[in-house]
Amino acid sequence: MCGLNGIYNIRKLNNASDLISKMNLASQHRGPDYSGVYSDEQIVLGHNRLSIIDLQPSSHQPFVSNDGNLVLVFNGEIYNYLEIKKILKDYDFKTNSDTEVIIAAYQKWGKACVNHFNGMFAFAIWDKAKQNLFIARDRLGIKPLYYYDNFEQFAFSSEMRSLLTLPFIEKKINEDALVDYLSYATVHAPRTIVNGIQMLMPGHYLELNEDGIKTTQYWNINIHYNSASINQSYDEVKTKTKELLMKSVERRLVADVSFGVFLSGGIDSSALVACMSKVTEKPIKTFSITFDESEFSEAKYAQMIADKYQTEHTEIRLKPEDFLKDLPEAIKSMDHPSMDGPNSYIVSKATKNAGVTMALSGLGGDEIFGGYDIFKRSMKLLDKKWVMSFPVMFRKAFGSVLKITKPGIASDKIYKTLTSKYLELPYYYPINREIMDEKTLHKTLTFHDYPENSVHEILQNGIGVGALGAKVPFLSRVSFAEINTYMQNVLLRDTDQMSMAHALEVRVPFLDHELVEYIYGVNDDYKYPSTPKKLLVESLGDLLPDEIVNRPKMGFTLPWEVWMKNELKSYCKEGLDFLKNTKSFEERAIDDIWLKFLSGSSKVTWSRVWHLVVLGHWLKENNIEA
Repeated sequence: MCGLNGIYNIRKLNNASDLISKMNLASQHRGPDYSGVYSDEQIVLGHNRLSIIDLQPSSHQPFVSNDGNLVLVFNGEIYNYLEIKKILKDYDFKTNSDTEVIIAAYQKWGKACVNHFNGMFAFAIWDKAKQNLFIARDRLGIKPLYYYDNFEQFAFSSEMRSLLTLPFIEKKINEDALVDYLSYATVHAPRTIVNGIQMLMPGHYLELNEDGIKTTQYWNINIHYNSASINQSYDEVKTKTKELLMKSVERRLVADVSFGVFLSGGIDSSALVACMSKVTEKPIKTFSITFDESEFSEAKYAQMIADKYQTEHTEIRLKPEDFLKDLPEAIKSMDHPSMDGPNSYIVSKATKNAGVTMALSGLGGDEIFGGYDIFKRSMKLLDKKWVMSFPVMFRKAFGSVLKITKPGIASDKIYKTLTSKYLELPYYYPINREIMDEKTLHKTLTFHDYPENSVHEILQNGIGVGALGAKVPFLSRVSFAEINTYMQNVLLRDTDQMSMAHALEVRVPFLDHELVEYIYGVNDDYKYPSTPKKLLVESLGDLLPDEIVNRPKMGFTLPWEVWMKNELKSYCKEGLDFLKNTKSFEERAIDDIWLKFLSGSSKVTWSRVWHLVVLGHWLKENNIEA
């Protein structure tokens, strides 16, 4: 895992080498093992290396092809690089790295090389002869790629903070992105919170030369999903699911450094340990974050799996106070503001301190196998479309009564759902994920020209009526919603930025694209989670104990509300006060939200304040004008 940086069209820049060095320095935490720079008359490329595969200096980057024409900077891992290497017999390999395989693959297949890669990646290749820059990002958006284009210079990086070191980028908030952030506690790609900085979308590549920029989508789950299961029995589907998961885990065990697996004792992490036990003879190292407080601790479930598979198990015991102590540093380490980031920061820090450089994570299991309540709720709503046959005035009346008799966030969301245009996923799902509604937005912001709801837009374009995904199984459409909103724009971004803050690589076997493509095509009857993640659990059979399958879902539940009213009160006030002094926020509205939270209002929970606190501190830390 690494960090890449670059600036194209540097002819008008007198200090391009100094600029790329500053970018490298800003992202050095991503790759502390080596920093390198390449420059010519047109481009400068920078790279920070975290050595995972082939630790030799010959694999340092920027990496130059044998003929000296291609220059590569790369972040991520290509898990099938040894398979590809066998095909590329004409290339004279000098290293044992996946980095050189990318160069060789591009030399043979050009931009089509991305179709051959199984992995997580963001990379840039400069072709000196053609004066062409090629940038690509993996199918599911596991690795980030940010870029900025002012029609003179084009700059790109693994982190937004590296781009913010450049003098030609104005540090100003993107108002459309601000609306998105307040609504969902994140900004959905391609936007970012900073004006002018964008993300290359997952499954896309970009080409840049003197003719301009062209962006192409090379992978779309609604086109590339595997329909083989249509003619398969349930037993055949289970067998294939197990085979693909085993293969995914095996691929992700290739490393030349110490590694382990995050083990919470839940279904997903336990499934990974079970699969590892079948595909490797090496001792399995498992790491669990545990708490002294029994209500937070999952230690007994993790220990159960550790005992079953005789892993080298390490409990990293934390107290809630440990989170409090590291919280300010966690927010300073955020590359992009996020409500959930601090949790990932603390866990990554503790794991790295335990001597691990690479870890497997169960991220993606819920989205692929229907682990969230939204999957069941959405199926139930399919049977209630008759409600929409009632005139809207009756639906409004019922919703209003509910809001009066049971005031709170849940009733407000039911009211919005009942009065929406259609009882379809692109309409009710955005309400389900919403943190701040439009009425509160109008009170909170000084401007009122808002973009289309980003979540609705993603879903309408992807799985709405007439879209390619409209005909896939219904539960796969719910997976599409989860993957393309919360997973990509919160979970994956947080995992990357917070693990790389400690130079820890995290691999996610459930997001192997071959596994995702297959499960996406499985019908609802086989996939419906009548029991927790039915298809996953039944595919693995007795590899998972009943106590793990039927245990309560816990996660990292921490007493945020209590902290924010006590130990974190002054910290919260500081973040909110910063927002009050910007031109984008209404001072009285921020005060009103804070006072309602302190008074225990059912409509202002801790999460509806915390994302504002984080934003205030992040904007202040990064000197962003709002």
